[in-house]
Amino acid sequence: MTGDGEDDGNGNGKELIDWEWLTAREVYASELAYRRRQSGMTLVQLAELCLYEQSYLHRLERGTRLGTVEAAGALDRVYGTGMLLVKLWHLAKREVRDRPFLGLAPLEAEAVGIQEYALSAVPELLQTRAYATEQLRTARPGTTALAARVAARMARQARLTDPDPVHYRALIDEAVLRRTARDRHTWTGQLDHLIEAAQRPDISLHVVPFGTGPHHILGSVELLYFPDGRTVAYTQSSLGGHLVEEPEDVEPLRLAYDILRDTALTPTESLTFLRALRDQAPGSTDRPPGGVTP
Repeated sequence: MTGDGEDDGNGNGKELIDWEWLTAREVYASELAYRRRQSGMTLVQLAELCLYEQSYLHRLERGTRLGTVEAAGALDRVYGTGMLLVKLWHLAKREVRDRPFLGLAPLEAEAVGIQEYALSAVPELLQTRAYATEQLRTARPGTTALAARVAARMARQARLTDPDPVHYRALIDEAVLRRTARDRHTWTGQLDHLIEAAQRPDISLHVVPFGTGPHHILGSVELLYFPDGRTVAYTQSSLGGHLVEEPEDVEPLRLAYDILRDTALTPTESLTFLRALRDQAPGSTDRPPGGVTP
């Protein structure tokens, strides 16, 4: 089938494209590139008309960035295409939102930095096997599925201890630390593990105490930083997880995370907080050590 692109041999400025396998994002990028070629404009000229940077427009045409709906609207006005590009943008955006997510492990394996905020449970990268088993069991999976999920979660944690470990920062809401495990030994073991992890050189652990008040992050968030400068986010709620890749969508999450980090306890204060919790756990001494009182 013939579509927008280079010459098809008849001087029509077309190329043969297998439309069956094109994603909505590729169609959008192809249309952007085709409309500019048809207009005879260079990227420099287009940038002057729509007030977006040349490099930004180039990434839109290559499909390496989806951009904003506002940019699509500006290009519609320049090319006189009505709402065509805006409609294609929405199709591409919906496609990204609805595509299946293959898991965090491949992303964490490539990341050079991971920052996480945990709202309702100990961060998965810091869970003990016993705690992970108890948490995953609440979803009522079968025995085989439970074992597989626990094993997968434990395998992800190797990224924190391999010869070139990722730098990991975790903000742990106080609510997580007040919601103990059902089994006493599971919980004391989990606290011991957090205390040990908080002392590793490549891990920064912050407790977000109740006293910090309300904040803008309403669910668990994981930010992953890659060697090429790209950042993606994974948000999670009771409705499931969602991978966020577009810079325009990731940046507000990064800002909210940084603001929350600034209100959290320092790593030293957080370690004192965890040790006090551990001393107050069932079976431990009832008198907490000096420092931050939990």
